[in-house]
Amino acid sequence: MRVVIAAGGTGGHMYPAIAYAKAFQRRDPGGDILFVGTGKAVEQKILKQEGFPVESIPVEGFVGKSLVNMLRAMWVLPQSLWRAIRILRSQHTDLVIGTGGYFSPPVVVAAWLLQIPRVILEPNAMPGLANRLLGPLANRIFLAFESAKSFFVSSKIRVIGTPIREAFVLGHPPALPQRIGHLLIFGGSQGAQAINSAMLDAVKHSAVLQKSVTLTHQTGADDDARVREGYAKLGVQADVQPFLFDMPKELAKADLVICRAGASTLAELAAYGKVGILIPFPHATHNHQEMNARAVEDVGAARMLRQADLTGPRLAEEIERFMRDIPGLQAMARHSWETRKVDATEQMVSECLALVQPA
Repeated sequence: MRVVIAAGGTGGHMYPAIAYAKAFQRRDPGGDILFVGTGKAVEQKILKQEGFPVESIPVEGFVGKSLVNMLRAMWVLPQSLWRAIRILRSQHTDLVIGTGGYFSPPVVVAAWLLQIPRVILEPNAMPGLANRLLGPLANRIFLAFESAKSFFVSSKIRVIGTPIREAFVLGHPPALPQRIGHLLIFGGSQGAQAINSAMLDAVKHSAVLQKSVTLTHQTGADDDARVREGYAKLGVQADVQPFLFDMPKELAKADLVICRAGASTLAELAAYGKVGILIPFPHATHNHQEMNARAVEDVGAARMLRQADLTGPRLAEEIERFMRDIPGLQAMARHSWETRKVDATEQMVSECLALVQPA
């Protein structure tokens, strides 16, 4: 089977797509997988690491843009659609998967025009505009949160969770943390300067953190040198990296995680039974990261700290509170493990195969 996946822009879009791309390969070793993205460097880097080919289309976003940028996005839309049609025809495509975001509509609409089966994945508690617009054109709509069901036709919906890579699937419950000795900090595939700065300030203001913890910190390429130098001046043992390719290994080591609240991140935390201090990206479309974070906090699996309230002392206070209450941390870790949905990837692939090759 020949599958085209519209996914790009960030690791949050890329890694769920990689998860089901690999699942398709396991189920159909002779099939072909092609990614279609925006041409950004992060897409090239991640997909080269994972061994998948990628084609780019000229496309720009509409939401939250100035009038000039919106007009430019509208101007390139016909080019995007024509390019997507050419790609799908050249691949003799059997199935198209859209992962949301501004790069999905040209590919999914092209599939609709060519009468190629098409599915969309909506991993957030609040669906994005692209997927809401594409819902009527999709044959199947895969959701991670029950709260997103009201935006789509119920007969098309399957609530499965967020697809995660096979490396995140543990065969047994992880050991509960006995202390907080190692922190994992990351702000998404491109980093988050606000989190980076707050973490440095937290360590600066907390003698407890300076003496008691080690850190792994993904900074993003633009902030790597500053953060590395900051920890060195504080005399703190920190593994500072611009990007972490082996996130399963890093999650396994962590006793507590400080991170954003993207859907992929939350699914990966749950898969490892990890507790997070979640700092939602405040400019996410429709504030979906805060809604994601609230959904996880409501089941007792994480604590949310809004970026508007984020300071070094406040972050240090939150970490130290966990350090003083290990039984509470363990209870949250159990809740995190209980929310995992590690079979989402296989469910999605099975549904897709049935859609393309009905019995």
